[in-house]
Amino acid sequence: MLKEFKEFAIKGNMLDMAIGIVIGAAFSAIVSSMVDDIIMPPIGLILGNVDFSELFIVLKQGMPEGPYATVAAAKNAGAVTWNLGLFINAVVKFTIVAFALFIVVKGVNRLRRSEEAKPAAPVEPAPTREQLLLTEIRDLLKR
Repeated sequence: MLKEFKEFAIKGNMLDMAIGIVIGAAFSAIVSSMVDDIIMPPIGLILGNVDFSELFIVLKQGMPEGPYATVAAAKNAGAVTWNLGLFINAVVKFTIVAFALFIVVKGVNRLRRSEEAKPAAPVEPAPTREQLLLTEIRDLLKR
């Protein structure tokens, strides 16, 4: 079983997958920062100084009762909240990541199609029966 695992782990696909996961995690952090720090603040400003990370609805009051200025304050009071802003941020992040992956897959597919379209190296046809007989005759004459 250890030998099988070693063969599996050493395969090229496993290494490619591991590299993809690490790069994906780094890309996810960049997208999160871009959405939270670059994209959503101007949108919130345009919509009247809305901070999407703090856009929430209180479903059940906690102790002490609200209004609560932040999601954290509501959670600390034990309130049940519906965090719409965090959900909107997550949807924007997902859309950006999905679009980036679409672009990558589209590029890879284009490369694959161009590789498939290239003509293969010419393959020599198998020798005919006459050629085989002539080869045998030649070899006999050489001996």
